[in-house]
Amino acid sequence: MNKVAAEIIAGLIPRKMARNRWRGILRYGVIKALKLKFRLKRDHRKPDCRLAVCAIAKDEGPYFKEWLDWHISQGVEKFYIYDNESTDCTREVLRPYIESGVVEYCYYPGYRRQIAAYDDCMDRHRFDTRWLAFIDLDEFIVPIADSSIPEFLKRFEDSPAVEINWLIYGSGGAEKKSPDPVMQRFRHHSLPGHRLNRHVKSIVDPRRVFVMTGCHEAARIDGIAADSHGDPITRNFREREPQQDVIRVNHYAVRSKEEFIEKQNRGRASGTQRTIPMDYFYNYDLNDIAE
Repeated sequence: MNKVAAEIIAGLIPRKMARNRWRGILRYGVIKALKLKFRLKRDHRKPDCRLAVCAIAKDEGPYFKEWLDWHISQGVEKFYIYDNESTDCTREVLRPYIESGVVEYCYYPGYRRQIAAYDDCMDRHRFDTRWLAFIDLDEFIVPIADSSIPEFLKRFEDSPAVEINWLIYGSGGAEKKSPDPVMQRFRHHSLPGHRLNRHVKSIVDPRRVFVMTGCHEAARIDGIAADSHGDPITRNFREREPQQDVIRVNHYAVRSKEEFIEKQNRGRASGTQRTIPMDYFYNYDLNDIAE
């Protein structure tokens, strides 16, 4: 079923969480979904790795090394990188990671390709990894109560997906770009309870979800997704208070003003806007607390 028909039918469902789930299932295709459930019952192969990350990026070359090395240090074993027509140093930076087998690279041109990339990754790698995280290059998963991300995930073996809240970091007043690491340069963040921190990113069991319904949530095959405290999720993330005490996603949404202007010119990978408005900078440049 195409996206427009899926949106129309799902729009008739009153509850937001049920609506989002069915939006994903309908977009995936009901017959295809039934075939997948049949296949999953019979395919019990052991995944090659414990935790992988899927990301789509365009001209994010200077940020890749820090982002990859951080997540490797936190227990990520594999990265599925979709390159959306980069013209910078992306391939050069990724080359040693590709050669070592840590990164599987896919050139993925076109407009509005983020969800398509997520769909492709799920189809290709559903049986290759126990857990699959969907994040961006300006997002760093930071375990607080555990020594690594896989250590955190041990408590969620029965969950089809875990939703982790943002903690938004501002520019700290920085005007210009710098080659220094992002996590060192930007040390001021929003108040934890800020409404924008209600946004989540998901780590999913790819054998128990059909697709991502967008950038944040998954359309589950069965079971109930959990929040970072391990509680079943019964309300949409926009209706829940943020949690950052067990694990969080550091979201460096703007970086410096110069870097934000570069981000504006790249546009959104989701395709919701070709150019990101300057209002985004002012809304996300949150510097309430210094670490």
